[in-house]
Amino acid sequence: MTKIAARETVVEHHRMDEAFRSDRFPHVWCPGCGIGAAMHALASAMKESDVPLDRHVSVSGIGCSSRVPGYLNVDSYHTTHGRSLPFATGLVLTRPDLMVTVFSGDGDLFAIGGNHFIHAARRNVDLTVICINNFNYGMTGGQAGPTTPYGAKATTAPRGHFERGLVLPELARAAGAVFVSRWTTLHVRQLQQAIWRAFRTEGFAFIEVLAPCPVGFGRPNDVGEGSEEMELYRDRCAVDNAASGAALEIDLRNTARPIVLGDFLEAPRTAFRPGHAPEGE
Repeated sequence: MTKIAARETVVEHHRMDEAFRSDRFPHVWCPGCGIGAAMHALASAMKESDVPLDRHVSVSGIGCSSRVPGYLNVDSYHTTHGRSLPFATGLVLTRPDLMVTVFSGDGDLFAIGGNHFIHAARRNVDLTVICINNFNYGMTGGQAGPTTPYGAKATTAPRGHFERGLVLPELARAAGAVFVSRWTTLHVRQLQQAIWRAFRTEGFAFIEVLAPCPVGFGRPNDVGEGSEEMELYRDRCAVDNAASGAALEIDLRNTARPIVLGDFLEAPRTAFRPGHAPEGE
């Protein structure tokens, strides 16, 4: 028998090295959390965009997903709770040469930050907004939030949530977004492509990312660990770019109901700029 000596391969440079602040790793997220996959999709889209990394800016609020800008090797702003969009709006209006991305969570963007979201979309501010939706307040103990599905359990809803969760793509569309998309952290290639398309779309672009939170949401709802929630997405997700309305509601209890994904809207129009006349004038 011939023995083959083991060889160590030292990799001097990885293609993603310049996109991350390697001195900040390892990250703080729980095992099985989906935020890292979404962050990698964002970083990949940044590198493949027509905009150099030194002109990309990442803005966040407060929450687990809001830690992302601290790991990206671009100018970043970790703002106050729910206020990522006002900060980002001010930035893009004063520096329209920059590509500004807001990366935050469902609680930050749609609870305390809900009004800011509606009016940034209404104004058609030239932003890409990526929302990690893990159906709960994961950082502060697994409380029910704006997107917690009806019937799901949380620390503040131990017998099951009795409110309907917000349907984020429909809210974004109704408020005036020009690009609306939903993917999961299982669908990383589609997610990366959607972010890239959002970068190229003038105006307010919104991408919802369904992501596992094994500790805060998976365990109390018998979803299991992160890998098991990914299996749930593999088995139940269906892509329908023409879907709208009630078809986009998420019901995790009804296994016969698909979780609909897709790029639901792309209708660019002139972005908001101070001093510009309204369209048609």
